[in-house]
Amino acid sequence: MKQRIITAVIALALFLPIIYFDFAGISVELLGAVLAVIGVYELFKMKGLALLSFEGILSAIGGVVLVLPNEPWFSILPANSDKLILFYFVVMILLGIQVLSKNMYTFDEACFPVLVSLYVGVGFQNFVAARSNGLLVLLFGLFVVWATDIGAYMLGRKYGSRKLWPEISPNKTVEGSLGGIACALVVAIIFLLIYPGSLYFEYGSFTMIFWTIIFSVVGQFGDLVESAIKRHYQVKDSGKILPGHGGILDRFDSMLFVFPIMHLIGLF
Repeated sequence: MKQRIITAVIALALFLPIIYFDFAGISVELLGAVLAVIGVYELFKMKGLALLSFEGILSAIGGVVLVLPNEPWFSILPANSDKLILFYFVVMILLGIQVLSKNMYTFDEACFPVLVSLYVGVGFQNFVAARSNGLLVLLFGLFVVWATDIGAYMLGRKYGSRKLWPEISPNKTVEGSLGGIACALVVAIIFLLIYPGSLYFEYGSFTMIFWTIIFSVVGQFGDLVESAIKRHYQVKDSGKILPGHGGILDRFDSMLFVFPIMHLIGLF
């Protein structure tokens, strides 16, 4: 627990200034790109593949292409170009390797790096997009996710008895899940009271409370998805970059699901 707290404090001391000040207007974008590459690396390592391979490099490039906005990173493209075509170009190369290798590299093998790129790329793309639409939008999403994680962990340890999904994550409980939702609601209500009407939300406070429940549930589902991936590859953590916490995906798995949903319903 002590190492977990120390790591969290150090990580927040580095993370929060970047997202708060967004140095030169690009620091959050670069942070998102770096986190995406690390996420790709962790997934490749879990599968026993090297990031410094043709598919690893292409998957990392695909993730970065999805994360970084058109301006200023892809300003060389014509004004009416869709950046998604750049990502599809990566897909075309991966599929084309089937031909060049005479099917020694198969369609099934090509699907893994593409899905990895989409998973981390779209998730961190929406993390970056949330910040570009306002600090409060990003903080709201982060606070809801953090409150859910902390509430589920603490209340689950104290009161948890009924297993939530033991085949995927044996330590998670129904009580912990409900506690996570309750903590997210408390944090969201406090946030909305402090910053009423300042989040560019088109919804009222009661509707935002409803969406907070959805975000909390979606975040927990994203956590379960990451647990399923780790169980499939028989690893405890996605990585070791954060002592006491695991890897980047262990910390951002909920956010990779929550921020796209926030974007989908029009919060940014």
